[in-house]
Amino acid sequence: MTDIVDELKWRGLLALSTDEDALRKAFADGPVTFYCGFDPTAVSLHLGNLVQILTMRRIQLAGNKPLGLVGGATGLIGDPKPTAERVLNDPETVAEWVGRLRGQIERFLDFNGPNAAQMVNNLDWTSGMSAINLLRDVGKYFRVNNMIAKEAVARRLNSEAGISYTEFSYQVLQGMDFLELHRRYGCMLQTGGSDQWGNLTAGTDLIRKAEGVSAHALATPLITKADGTKFGKTESGTVWLDPELTTPYAFYQFWLNADDRDISKFLRIFSFKSHEEIEELERMTEEAPFKRAAQRALAEELTVLVHGQDQLDRAVAASKALFGQGDLGELDAPTLAAAVAELPSAQVGELGELVDLFVATGLSASRSAARRTINEGGAYVNNTKVEDEAATASPADLLHGRWLVLRRGKRNLAAIELVG
Repeated sequence: MTDIVDELKWRGLLALSTDEDALRKAFADGPVTFYCGFDPTAVSLHLGNLVQILTMRRIQLAGNKPLGLVGGATGLIGDPKPTAERVLNDPETVAEWVGRLRGQIERFLDFNGPNAAQMVNNLDWTSGMSAINLLRDVGKYFRVNNMIAKEAVARRLNSEAGISYTEFSYQVLQGMDFLELHRRYGCMLQTGGSDQWGNLTAGTDLIRKAEGVSAHALATPLITKADGTKFGKTESGTVWLDPELTTPYAFYQFWLNADDRDISKFLRIFSFKSHEEIEELERMTEEAPFKRAAQRALAEELTVLVHGQDQLDRAVAASKALFGQGDLGELDAPTLAAAVAELPSAQVGELGELVDLFVATGLSASRSAARRTINEGGAYVNNTKVEDEAATASPADLLHGRWLVLRRGKRNLAAIELVG
């Protein structure tokens, strides 16, 4: 890789930059120390954050030094949301989340060698600062007319909710982060999402005024989906990086189910495959979309990257077993639980006729429809074909003493859970 700017452009990861030519020269003269910040406003990072983490990884692989900032200070405030004030979390909760997010980020960066990554926390330089010092040493460089022109602030000023002084001041703290990292580590570049552009340039402006030098900001675009739904969301909610919030199986399925219209974009943004490999997968999608080769390749790569090879193996095994290509009985309980959680399901207090269970899960519209499916040879329980329309389920049929996996035809799945 000779030019990281060209690489980011090819991958659709360069939406905005303060001075592209100057940034190219900085990288060429390199190495460049750069940072990206993550606020602990939740217990886990999500797919939107993954864009930034992987962008950091790309820039590091090009020979530059990353600083991963987890905002123990800014997380106590939170950047302005588009519509309403954030709920302020207590310091103990924020401190716990700082540790969790730090552990998630560290998995993706290299902490060895001449361009070793380093983790930082902005609470280290803000906790001892007085309000007077903040106003005198930092606040004097900010002009209110510029601050209210920032997109995030302007939206809130024009809303019924308005904006508090607390959230209005967020850009001062983020700008101070960049200045502090510049002074401590020679940091010359901040990366982030394009929705953070106002906060990113607050830092470059502050460094220019306070230090008399030019620093750089680089923003990635917000990811959109062809169907108009929000990226990183499913019917069950946000796709998190924490396996306790989004199981590795659900994570794998998210990428496996990506729309053909989106997969080229997703490959370029998230995959570390070469240009040639990605272009070949794009060609395969165009010529034989039913094979879903690109989705499978990306799902496998990212599941390994985020959760490890063992979790990918479990997710693949579960995916195959659900559709009759493996033994459901060989899946361990956590993997099976993760798989059935993604299916339409029904809870029952006792087992009975299979036709009733097919109706309960919605696989069949009525008992007569369920009987017709059975008689046509299209009904399966735990991948075993149901031969008798009067068949009943027994406790011996339950997987891990708890679940039945029902299938109608090749692709329609549902689950029964015995409770009580």
